[in-house]
Amino acid sequence: MRIAYIINTFEGGGAALPIPAIADVFRRHGHEVHVAAICRRNGRALPVLRAAGVPATVLGADDAPIPQQLHRLDAWVRSIRPTHLWTSLTRATLLGELVGARQRIPVVSWQHNAFLRPANLMLLRAMKNLSQVWVGDSAYVTALTRQKLDLPASRVMCWPIFRAWPDTAPAPAWRAGQVVQIGSLGRLHGSKGYDVLCRALVHLRDVPGLSPYRVVIGGEGAEHDRLQAFCHRHGLSNVQFAGYVEDVQSFLRQCHIYVQPSRYEGFCIAAHEAMNMGLPVVGSAVGEMNQSIMDGVTGWKVAPDRPRQLADRLEAALRNPAQLAGMGHVAREWVMRTFSARAFDAAGAAILRRMDT
Repeated sequence: MRIAYIINTFEGGGAALPIPAIADVFRRHGHEVHVAAICRRNGRALPVLRAAGVPATVLGADDAPIPQQLHRLDAWVRSIRPTHLWTSLTRATLLGELVGARQRIPVVSWQHNAFLRPANLMLLRAMKNLSQVWVGDSAYVTALTRQKLDLPASRVMCWPIFRAWPDTAPAPAWRAGQVVQIGSLGRLHGSKGYDVLCRALVHLRDVPGLSPYRVVIGGEGAEHDRLQAFCHRHGLSNVQFAGYVEDVQSFLRQCHIYVQPSRYEGFCIAAHEAMNMGLPVVGSAVGEMNQSIMDGVTGWKVAPDRPRQLADRLEAALRNPAQLAGMGHVAREWVMRTFSARAFDAAGAAILRRMDT
């Protein structure tokens, strides 16, 4: 098969950065893959794609109108002459379905969204039969896709988007006398709940008897100035905004515990990367994290948008930081077993076989 892989943007986020691993599965099973984004945005994923030898094309400007985006996608697909289209994220899916119908090319649509705007949901429902197969990037999103689009089980498959790093050394354990390093990675966007984390830290600020701690948030986005101003206003001098993190493993290796305060998530790759590095996770009970975080075993779950509850969980961790390494070890073993390279390949290969029938 010759697969044209279409995604919304080449932003450095959870949908674009795994493309090299996905392309690797396609190629090892004898298929050709070409990748294009509707627009570039920050382009953080482009160096990763190039380093992996994955051809990547930007089809248009960020502010191009929808008809122009559709025209350029149609022209690119005609130039590639693929046997199949593989779409990722809502805009790429809707435009890809139109191009696939026009050129009579079967479409596979990968869903990552735990939340869909009402207008997008309406369009996806109206056009759902233009995709041959729907794929969820986690068990949670797979079930949600079936429910929201009212699809039969025969048309929905699951391919968890995370492939564990098997040879990466875990983060060093906390030692007595060290400052406890709390890390988080994500877009500075309302959905990620960093305002909830900051409010939780205000609750923690004057609690006596805690181990000294520092919070480092890696990411960029529209909420940066507001969050930083909140921290200054409330005297949260131990909170640092580190900007976009290119070397995720090095960032996580500096941490003793990871926090993910999201209001909603699909898979949440960053939380699983943290577990892969041997870190316990304090995360919202949303999306795939609701299954991956085993309360009191690999971390702690909290209800989303509950700063007091989040503060209580962080307080428990900071009162006994010696427990963190053991919990992180269990998290690491679970992630490496559940999301191994073999499991990743098997899930992708099953979808490829379905496409090739």
